[in-house]
Formats: sequence, structure tokens, C-alpha cells
Amino acid sequence: MIATRARRLFLALGLAAATALPVVATPATAQIPYFQNLLAASQTKYAAIVVDAKSGEILYAKHADSPRYPASITKIMTLYLTFEALASGKLHLEDRVVISPHAAAQSPTKLGVRAGDSISVEEAMDGMATRSANDAAVAMAEKIGGTESRFAALMTLRAQELGMQNTHFVNASGLPDSRQLSTARDIAILSRAVMRDYPQYYKLFSMQEFRFRGQTIANHNHLLGRMAGVDGLKTGFTNASGFNLAVSAVRDNRRLIAVVMGGPSTALRDENAESLLITGFDVMRRRANGEKIVVAQNMFEPTELNGPVVRPPVEQGDGDQDQLKIVLTGAPAGKAGKVAVEKQSPRLAKAKWAVQVGEFRSKSDARAQIALVAKKFGDQFDGARGAADKAGRRYKAVFTGFTESDAKGACHALKAKRLACEVIRPA
Repeated sequence: MIATRARRLFLALGLAAATALPVVATPATAQIPYFQNLLAASQTKYAAIVVDAKSGEILYAKHADSPRYPASITKIMTLYLTFEALASGKLHLEDRVVISPHAAAQSPTKLGVRAGDSISVEEAMDGMATRSANDAAVAMAEKIGGTESRFAALMTLRAQELGMQNTHFVNASGLPDSRQLSTARDIAILSRAVMRDYPQYYKLFSMQEFRFRGQTIANHNHLLGRMAGVDGLKTGFTNASGFNLAVSAVRDNRRLIAVVMGGPSTALRDENAESLLITGFDVMRRRANGEKIVVAQNMFEPTELNGPVVRPPVEQGDGDQDQLKIVLTGAPAGKAGKVAVEKQSPRLAKAKWAVQVGEFRSKSDARAQIALVAKKFGDQFDGARGAADKAGRRYKAVFTGFTESDAKGACHALKAKRLACEVIRPA
């Protein structure tokens, strides 16, 4: 039965274009920092998408229509149906939600309310949005649908109506079930729907913490308060899914949504999502200045990081997993490729042009990009001097010591491989 449903789901992928968000192809691309591709290289579960929240245009997609386990991102749909019930008057924030034995028996993370006790609708929503409480999600499902299975059927129906063609729900929490599937594209569609249909409740996803029965519960979305402009949405984790995140941010009156699924750790997932958003906003800014450009992934994926992902044996459904490590089976990333910073040819030593090959959140990432470019494009960058130049809170990976023609030739070689490159004129 499961195999048959899976085959149908894969066949349904061909129909996704009918209601899918539009893809715009343009000649120029903006680079996602090299080390953020550790996600894709280390784990085949990886999928990602970046969407303009206003227009629905896709700025970047990687395995965006491939079936993935949504984990606790599932709770965005649970909350969507809760918002729907509140907006229609079927529910009120002060209504009581009884915790059934089934809800109380859910695996962590949860609020830990005993069976027979009750919480308010508002507390249930807060618990889902911050702690990703599985007991609150199931209790809310039973409150609205009568049973969790009936509520899951409503979730799937609403998903289809929203255009989430490759999504199927069987529970309200996102705890492991091989039948519960979605895609990065579908999660982006759901995220847009929440903002569009229930903006009055979207602020729930911005809560960094909330107080519940004497305890302060922090939000699992670490980009809240860390990255400027981020105001939601939801994290997720199970052993089967890897680390998932749907996140939205606003800059210069533009809102983007990024979905990352299958990350090997909390930190790498968050870094990847942040880089996707930063690059997406840069694309939007450059478009406003008349440049035709989209986001594109660096085509060179590291081969050093090909070991297994080490995870704890317990599937928690969500939560902090910062202790996770990636086992390296080769040389540590960043040691491959050296930049010729000491030797310069007499011809290039007199040249004043420069080439920028990326902008990064950390100095180590900028240096790693310099090493990669020097190794992969030795003919074009032979003798050039590479440096990670600090620019505000970012680091620019820059090669200096080019003539004008050599700088343009080097950039042409990088762009032919869909890598970002900018020629810098002498000051």
C-alpha cells in the first residue's frame, strides 16, 4: 500500500508545473557561498527553495519537488487550520483544549501536560510555534477534527486546495511516519498561504519565547533575533528527515521565503538558510537596479565531506541538536587548493584590477572560496593574490593583481561555470 502510494506521488511530480510557482531563467547568477553546499554534498536528503513571497517567483531551487519528510514543519499546517477555525469563529483563543491520553503519550518535544488536564487554544498555538510541542499539536487536532486521523485528512485536503500537490499528512505533529511526505516547494506554498490568508496570526511565528506554567520556553528557530529581518516560520527534525527549516525575512520592503530540508545539523541548516536569504536579497536589490540575475548554486560541490551524519538514536520530532557532528572521511574542508599569495608574476604585479568571487558571513568561508577558485581555475588566477577583505559584517573573497583583460577573462571563466564573479576597477 505504501509502495503504491509512493509510486503515485512520484508520478504526480510531473503534474506539479500546473500550479507550481513560476521559475524565471536569466543569464546572470548570484553565488551561494561554497561551504553552504556541504548540506547538498553530505546528505542526499537535502532540498531547498527561495521564493519571492509577494510574486511567488522562485529565485533558487534544489530538489524542490523531491519528496521529503517534513518533520515538525508539519505544524505550520496544523496552525493554519487553527487560524482558519479562529477566523471563522469556531474557536476562540480562551477555549480549553483537553489533553487526551493519546496526546499526552506523544514523544518529545512537548509541553508535558498530563492527560485530562487542559490548556487554552492560545497556549497550544504558542507551544507549537516555539517548543514545537507534539502533545499540543495532537490535542488541537482532536479539538478541531474529533480525532487526529480525521484532522490529518483535513490537512491533506487543504494542502491540495492550496496547490501543495505532492504533500500527504497522516499526523498533526510531524513525528516519524513514512506516509507523511511533502516537498520544499509545497512548504513554500504553505508559508505564503499563512502570510496571505492569516496575517493577523503570522506574528505567532516571531515569538522568541513564551511563558508557560512558570517556565520560559525558547523558540527553536535560532535565526530569530540573529539575522536582521527574520520573523518566522518553523523548524523541524527527525532522524529520517534531517534538519528542516522554513524561514521568512523582510528587507527593503521585500519579503523572501527560504525552505531548507535535510540539513545534517542545526548549525549548517541555519547557515545555509541565512546564506540563501542574503543572496536572494542581493538578487532583488540588483534587479531593482536593472540587472537581470537569479540565484544559482555553486556547481562545484566539495568531495572532502562525504562521511555519514552522526545523529542521536532518539527521534525527537524537533529540538536543538547542536551536538551533531559530521564524520569526515577525507581531508578537512578548506585545505584543498592553495592561493599563490607570495609568488606573483612580474606582469601581474604591476596590474591594478581585481576580481571578487564571493561575499561570505565568515572569514574562513571567504578563504575557503579563494582556495577553491585557485584550485579549479588555476590558469586564470595563476599568480593572483587572494584575500578575505572585511566589509561591514561580511567578508569579500577578492583576487588582486590583474590587468583589465585578464580580470575580465577570469570572470568569464567563472561565469561559464555559473559562478558569481565581479570585475573591480582600480580605485
